[in-house]
Amino acid sequence: MIHDNGISNRSNNRPFEDILRARLSRRNLLTRSAMLGASGFLAALAGDKLLAQGAAAATGANSETGLVGGQMLAQARKLVDFPIVPVSAGSGPVPAISSAYEYDILIPWGSPLQGPGQGPNYNGDPKRRPSSAEQAQQIGIGHDGMWYFPLDQGNDNGMLAINHEYGTNSHVIGKDLPTSLEDVRVSQHAHGVSVVEIRRVRGAKWQAVPSPRSRRIHVNTPVTFSGPAANSPLLRTAAGNPPLGTLNNCANGKTPWGTYLTCEENFNGYFGDSTYNAQTKTGTWKATNAQKRYGFAAAGAGYGWELFDKRFDLASAEHANEENRFGWVVEIDPMNPNQTPVKRTALGRIKHEGAEVVEGRGGRIVVYMGDDERFDYIYKFVSADNWRSMRARGVSPLDEGKLYVAKFNDNGTGSWLELNISNPALRGKFSDQAEVLTYARLAADALGATPMDRPEWITAAANGRVYCTLTNNTQRKDTQVNAANPLGPNPDGHIISWRDSDDYTGTSFTWDIFILAKDTHGNGDERTFSSPDGLWADPDGRLFIETDGTQKKGLNDQLLVANLETGDIRRLLTGVTDCEVTGITVTPDRRTMFVNLQHPGDGNPAKTNFPAPQGSGRIPRDCTLVIRKKDGGIIGS
Repeated sequence: MIHDNGISNRSNNRPFEDILRARLSRRNLLTRSAMLGASGFLAALAGDKLLAQGAAAATGANSETGLVGGQMLAQARKLVDFPIVPVSAGSGPVPAISSAYEYDILIPWGSPLQGPGQGPNYNGDPKRRPSSAEQAQQIGIGHDGMWYFPLDQGNDNGMLAINHEYGTNSHVIGKDLPTSLEDVRVSQHAHGVSVVEIRRVRGAKWQAVPSPRSRRIHVNTPVTFSGPAANSPLLRTAAGNPPLGTLNNCANGKTPWGTYLTCEENFNGYFGDSTYNAQTKTGTWKATNAQKRYGFAAAGAGYGWELFDKRFDLASAEHANEENRFGWVVEIDPMNPNQTPVKRTALGRIKHEGAEVVEGRGGRIVVYMGDDERFDYIYKFVSADNWRSMRARGVSPLDEGKLYVAKFNDNGTGSWLELNISNPALRGKFSDQAEVLTYARLAADALGATPMDRPEWITAAANGRVYCTLTNNTQRKDTQVNAANPLGPNPDGHIISWRDSDDYTGTSFTWDIFILAKDTHGNGDERTFSSPDGLWADPDGRLFIETDGTQKKGLNDQLLVANLETGDIRRLLTGVTDCEVTGITVTPDRRTMFVNLQHPGDGNPAKTNFPAPQGSGRIPRDCTLVIRKKDGGIIGS
């Protein structure tokens, strides 16, 4: 994502690399080396249990599972046992997939929401882009997080809720800056969420189909707020305009009661100062400390919406606080097209990457969230009571509960620190709980949370552990860091995991590193990756890893599958030149998987025309890939 390169955290909280160095100093590096040599590639840092197993594999000694070297690797191959995509096949203008698999193309940007022939269609013609009215009836751009909600038999028909994170002006409107409100509306309507009914038709091929449930939710769609900050003055403007829209929708979550959670990430980039002069670097708007902490800048990210839509003009006194209406987790009912999307303020306002929901002790809902910026934090929310009981009383489990931020300790333990106005560290700095939640980053700074390397997707696995991708961080300025320290600087990222006390609901945890992406480089094998991003754990013990930055290593971004027990990794798919592989969901039988290719070719038809035929001159368009195993097996096997 092009907006992920800034740093807004200027706190003096202890950097994660300091803690990680102390933690790694307690590791047996000889064991790690033995693991890498024994199996070609295992997760060298996958926790104490895995270290013991890896050492057993290298020496032939008994492991905790009672398996020895070859037996353990054979078991791994049974779980993840498909032909790997070689590096040589993974750098072209079209996707490459394992020879045991196949893919189809679904809902590219500009496809009619109601299916082929059921509305305006955009085919990538660079001379004729959609109008704002057309775009509101079409699939948006920037395909990202998504989830499949089954209908009827489930495996052949369902609602796909899919995020549209972003699209640049040059791609969406064909110019660097908007020159009219119509240009702004086209861009705004390309953002947001699509809820689209899809069905397997004509044998195995999927497509969008006409449905009363299908709808577009974009920047100008009515929304509402709930939870502790819903009625706060911080969410009201002098203009009195109603809350509208969602944007920069990155990763996602789904609830056990069947709703979709879409997460607003780099919302700051859509606001700017209409009076700002780029040459003199002057304007009438001056950022508050809170606005600085969330990355607001006079020039924004170059969208220019503020030039024609005062909602996004930081210099407009009438629309002050409009920026506080973004940065939330938004709940959408995919089965009810008349439902107003709800922004759940109890989950806090950050640059949400995702919202992983699990059921914890006593039936309470736990929501894990990453704040995707360098040196920002990992959060979790725990509902006040059993979610079924709360819903029976007419209370959303996402409106009442406790919000925490993570602090990692040297010895592999950690604490969840509560963001509550009653906390002595927050008293006197915030006026009420609504302000704590609206400025959750500032509250987390005050509590001493641990700055991380861009916390992105989080997934809870069947083994009781929670995994989080830390995509990268090249901007550390720690003079103690040297080449011997694998995370400083950290251009390739890593994946961390932890186990919470009290069945996800406790305030303490133990943590470890699952893998450093750097450790996959230079071995001459076929498992190299960088910048892990998307993440999903299946019920059998597979971890699906999507990347956003591997192309910097001479390989397109990709989808990999890891065995959580052994750390063995295989490459299932590579995307196209200069795309991100992101978004992941499956049908209930797990024999069909959907993943997204975002910003293929960075919008440049000279790099790729995908999904149009190569040489067609069409603009490359974000799209969803439908992945099937040729023998009809479980995806990842």
